[in-house]
Amino acid sequence: MKDVRLICKYKHNGKEYSLTGNYSEYLDAEYTVNDDEISLTLKPKALVELTTAYFEFDHDFKDDDKFFANGYQSWTTSREYKKTDVALGINKLAKMYPFIKLSGTSSDVWFCEDKEIPGVFRSHCYTYIKNDGNFLFLGSLTEKQGYTIFKADMNAGTLIVEKDVEGVVIDSDYNLFNVVILRGDENYVFDRYFELMGVKKPKIDHLAGYTSWYNYFQKINQDIIYRDLDAMDVCKEEANIFQIDDGYETFVGDWLDPNPAKFPDGMKAVAERIHNKGYMAGIWIAPFSVQIKSRTFKEHPDWVIRDEKGKPVLGCVGWGGAYTLDIYNPEVREYIRHFFDVILNDWGYDMVKLDFLYSECMFPRNGKSRGTIMCEAMEFLRECCGDKLILGCGVPLGAAFGIVDACRISCDVDLSYTGKIYNKLHVNNEIMSAQNAMNNSIFRRQLNGRVFTNDPDVFFFRYSNLKFNMDQKVLLGFINHICGDVLFVSDNMEEYYPDDIESVKTFFRKSEYKILDANYTDNNKKIIMKLLDKDGNVQMLWFDMATGFGNQKTICKVFPLR
Repeated sequence: MKDVRLICKYKHNGKEYSLTGNYSEYLDAEYTVNDDEISLTLKPKALVELTTAYFEFDHDFKDDDKFFANGYQSWTTSREYKKTDVALGINKLAKMYPFIKLSGTSSDVWFCEDKEIPGVFRSHCYTYIKNDGNFLFLGSLTEKQGYTIFKADMNAGTLIVEKDVEGVVIDSDYNLFNVVILRGDENYVFDRYFELMGVKKPKIDHLAGYTSWYNYFQKINQDIIYRDLDAMDVCKEEANIFQIDDGYETFVGDWLDPNPAKFPDGMKAVAERIHNKGYMAGIWIAPFSVQIKSRTFKEHPDWVIRDEKGKPVLGCVGWGGAYTLDIYNPEVREYIRHFFDVILNDWGYDMVKLDFLYSECMFPRNGKSRGTIMCEAMEFLRECCGDKLILGCGVPLGAAFGIVDACRISCDVDLSYTGKIYNKLHVNNEIMSAQNAMNNSIFRRQLNGRVFTNDPDVFFFRYSNLKFNMDQKVLLGFINHICGDVLFVSDNMEEYYPDDIESVKTFFRKSEYKILDANYTDNNKKIIMKLLDKDGNVQMLWFDMATGFGNQKTICKVFPLR
């Protein structure tokens, strides 16, 4: 790291001050920057509010360097970029008020600026610069003091390591930065990163089965669930979990009020039916979300996060809008503990998929940063769930490290491979897309089995309610198979032909491939992946991301007849 510059600003009694070197009137600093680490401890002499904190370095980016930009949360676009590439931001219309309240709910737009300039990128929590298989890796060892954001200008030759400190108030020593710097090959830097973090390998190795969302969405009922559960008998040897997704509850937030018209037997009976089939039972919850129409919000409007004007903060645009429960309210914490206790211990579910978690930390409060709030929220969820399995979703990944057993590492797929109008408009970097889901699965593949079990989202082999050709179905299934270990379909398997059943069985099994490398080529239109098969043979998988055309059927030896 060359020519280190520390920029740190703060307020005391409303007046702004800056550090000069290590010292200032109300705040001093101790920091270490060398080839192995970046650390910074702030030492306030009075109560201060942090406003800016970052290190800036000179870095000589080579023309063939690749910079990895890890997106803000589970769904956000994450990939490697070259100097000549441009990372697309939210379109101009979506940034305008009041549209930003909708497009920005799930993104980092509140605290990061999009710069659609060649060679200018940002990465959350960790990053690397790759050149010919050699990695220069930088990773935050804790996000609890604030989100760590790595910013590169590959053409200007600068690298910034920044903390999101908005809202942080301190009056005692504060260890703000703890970033490790590693050099080596891919396996070494990722193994060493999580070893230094002290994260244990996930306790569950592989999940395969069914989730209801991507066929029926909220339009599920007991008959559909029981029918699809019975239909999964054709993959009984390969499957180990069956998950009920959104739609069983009367309103989002009223988790203990299953819709009696849809599920007359109740959710405990559904779990027992799943267990009788020999599968673990999973269920979806958005634990911090309360639909505007929900009984919970109507009865407890004081439980939700509000802005400085006292208005509830919109945490999700789905379901006609949902607000966010404030985990720092003792009554809220007791309410959340209670519904987890019922769902996990009374109803008997083995795994909870916890969604829209980012909503808890959209804005800083109580003298805490977004990163602090998110980490404390995740620790609280683990406390509530005990030893039960957690599948995280819609969560900033660093806050999930060491907490969840499995985690979504991609956006939602879409039922049309080529996407819909909102994909073309690019209203945010989290929009549902089969192509972006595969992109994220490929470039976050290193997390699988190291810190949690990767959930790349679903794949499909059904024929109804879907706009995929067979090449696209096989491609999505194969990418999920080799990049993750949470392998779900949302299909009624009664629709399958015999060769479809064999294809799904193949993708449900644990992958025997090792991914050696993956790169965009042909002006970012094609991906080439270097794979090592179980016999030690190197194979090259290539495909056009836009169309799904490639050699995937040959590589994975799946040959559906239709």
